[in-house]
Amino acid sequence: INKIQSVPPGIVASNYFSFSPDSGYRHSDTLRPGLGYWVKTRGEGSLVLKSLDVPCPGIPRVEYGGRTYHTVQIADQCWLRENLDVGEQIWAGLQQEDNGTIEKYCWIDEPVNCTKFGALYQWNEAMQYTTLPGAQGICPPGWHIPTLGELRALDTTVGGDGNQLKMLRQGTGNGAGTNTTGFSALLPGYRHLDGSFSIFGYQTYFWTSTERTSTVANSLYLFYNFNDIYFYYNDKNYGFSIRCLKD
Repeated sequence: INKIQSVPPGIVASNYFSFSPDSGYRHSDTLRPGLGYWVKTRGEGSLVLKSLDVPCPGIPRVEYGGRTYHTVQIADQCWLRENLDVGEQIWAGLQQEDNGTIEKYCWIDEPVNCTKFGALYQWNEAMQYTTLPGAQGICPPGWHIPTLGELRALDTTVGGDGNQLKMLRQGTGNGAGTNTTGFSALLPGYRHLDGSFSIFGYQTYFWTSTERTSTVANSLYLFYNFNDIYFYYNDKNYGFSIRCLKD
């Protein structure tokens, strides 16, 4: 039961109980498949079993760009658990350029926000100026920026439920994260075309490596108040988050 989390936190108000016809109700510290259990709560909410939250076999973590990233296995896909944060920070009013240096934006130009929430990248910078779907881009060696098809496969795995991808306490109401997959998505908003930042705590946007035209590319959205997963396309000069997928 120490693996169970509640949304919202703190609603569990009793021990967990099992039942046997011979001995009646008994405290239980382990929930076994196929059996029923009872617990008292202080209010409405969800109990989240974290049994699917496991690292990729043989690759629990990846050292890259001075940071440690953790991995999570979701069906047959191996993902980095954190948003990518690699490169040198530039002011949000500047454009990221093909100059041999990976450049990144940090929310409201504060470096600590890159550490907490990952950096934001324009599409061309993230792709390192190739348009090849599935390109490594700024990801570690052996990893790549997911294609639209690979993110749609993730959508299928969770049955279209974006809450399974969001970190606990990210979102509210119908959009409250359960993180049953361990994907641990945050809601850091994005960098706008004019260099401003928007919707921190309300949405997250992930670039795919699949472009739609020479000026726009496909992306995945998660919203704070909806459990749906959305796919759309955006101008490549927006600054979005990057998640890397194992080759």
